[in-house]
Amino acid sequence: MPKKIADFSSYGQKLISLFARLLFSRESHSLTDLARMLNCSKQTVLRLVGDIQKAYFVDIKENFRGNRKYFRIQRPRIPPLVNLTEKEMNVLQMCRAFSEHLLGRKLFEEATRALGKSRALLPQEKTLSSQHFASFRPGSIDYTPHQDAVRTLIEAMEKKRVCKLSYQSISAKRAKTFYIRPLKIFSHHDTLYLHARLARKPGKPYREPDFDPLLAIHRIKKVEITDRLFQFPKDYDFEKTFNQNFGIIKKESFEVVVEFSEFAARYVPERIWSPDQKVVKKKGGNVKLTFTASSKPELMAWVLSFGDEAKLIKPDWLVDEVRQKVERMQKGYSEGI
Repeated sequence: MPKKIADFSSYGQKLISLFARLLFSRESHSLTDLARMLNCSKQTVLRLVGDIQKAYFVDIKENFRGNRKYFRIQRPRIPPLVNLTEKEMNVLQMCRAFSEHLLGRKLFEEATRALGKSRALLPQEKTLSSQHFASFRPGSIDYTPHQDAVRTLIEAMEKKRVCKLSYQSISAKRAKTFYIRPLKIFSHHDTLYLHARLARKPGKPYREPDFDPLLAIHRIKKVEITDRLFQFPKDYDFEKTFNQNFGIIKKESFEVVVEFSEFAARYVPERIWSPDQKVVKKKGGNVKLTFTASSKPELMAWVLSFGDEAKLIKPDWLVDEVRQKVERMQKGYSEGI
């Protein structure tokens, strides 16, 4: 087996040298010259070019002059008028870290590459590190297997196309297939959701549902874009639909009054649970919170999560349900003992 040319230089060193030469030079370089510069074979140069294109999506143009092949990095004709500032880059680094577990591996890598390219435009004296930010992820969902579904839904929203979905709810034994008009992807409690409106099933009359579909993206088994177009609803307002009261499940709203003590009395007022909330501090350090909610299961789980430091006062009908649940819990623990 013939000895490799320049076996003292690693493949990684050659890769960096080639990338730097093409990036910082506005000239075209022939395959022969690049092989001579890197002291390697032409086949190795071609492999290096391919790896740069695949790893970083760099647009390397190839052309011939006579019988010689030339390479150069395609630069934009008009450079960006305004580069990212150091503060803007810090915010983007922070957002990327905080959303890593929601993006999944491939989308996170794309975000990392985009930030790396933008970071190269900052002045040399500005040093930024992504090591300042992180996210705490116990109980989170791995969205890596669902990234194709996310991309498909984004494409469908951009093109305003009806989608055919196979979806299995948490309580269903098997998936169901239906057609939707995708409107918005959003996050809630480290979970990605799709808010949509039903579309007519081919060959079937359209029936207006009681509620618009609210779908957890990790429960989507399959999604396909159809050739059917839809008009984005003029009356659709995400903020008015979701960010008006407590609860992601949107049913008839009701007024809630909860009294908190000890740690919960300090923790709860720091946060916004509903835009219309009212916080009243009572003697002894307790806090009374009044707000509107639209989801009984979510509200009950939230109140019970504070243990004996939260007491539901209104509505009366829900107080009875909470009392019954607490009694069942107490019975369960008593029987265990």
